[in-house]
Amino acid sequence: MPRSLRLASFRLNGRLALVGVGVWLVVSLAACATQTESPRAPSTPVVAQPPPALPAPAPQPASPEISAKLSKTVKASYQSSVTAGHSTASGEPYNPNALTAASRNLPIGSTVMVTNPATGRSVKVRINDHGPFVHGRSLDLSKHAAEKIGLTHKGVARVKVAPANSHTAHSLR
Repeated sequence: MPRSLRLASFRLNGRLALVGVGVWLVVSLAACATQTESPRAPSTPVVAQPPPALPAPAPQPASPEISAKLSKTVKASYQSSVTAGHSTASGEPYNPNALTAASRNLPIGSTVMVTNPATGRSVKVRINDHGPFVHGRSLDLSKHAAEKIGLTHKGVARVKVAPANSHTAHSLR
C-alpha cells in the first residue's frame, strides 16, 4: 500500500476521532447544564404572610365565686418596724407604712386581697418580697397592712388570700 494512502486514512481517522470526542463533550456538557423546571414557574419569590393580629381580650374582674375557688387560707404574720429600710426582693426598701407583703409562693409584683376571718376586715397588698422564713407561715404582711386587718395584737393568724387582679389568679391554684 502506498504511503500517501495510509497517511490520508490516518488523517481522516484522527479527524473523525477528534470530531467524535468534541460531539461527546458538547452533549455531556449540555446534559449537565440542563435544569429541570419546577411545577410552579413564578419568577417572584414567595413571601410568607404574617398571621392576622387578634385583638387582646379585655381583662375581666374575677367574679366572687371564682375568687372563692382561688382563695386559700394560710398562716400569716407581720414584719415589725425594726427592718424598715432593708432591701426587699423587689429591690425597694421595706416600708412598714406601705401595704405590702412577703410571700413564699406568690410572684413579686402580684396583688392579693388578704382577709382576717376573725375580724372580717380585708386589705389589698402588693407582694414585694420573699418570705417569711419561719416554718408553717406563708405570708408576712407589712405592719400597716397587719394593723388594717387587726393582726398586730395577735402577731400570727390564719388569713384568707384571694387574687386581687388577673396576674395573680394563676398563682394561687
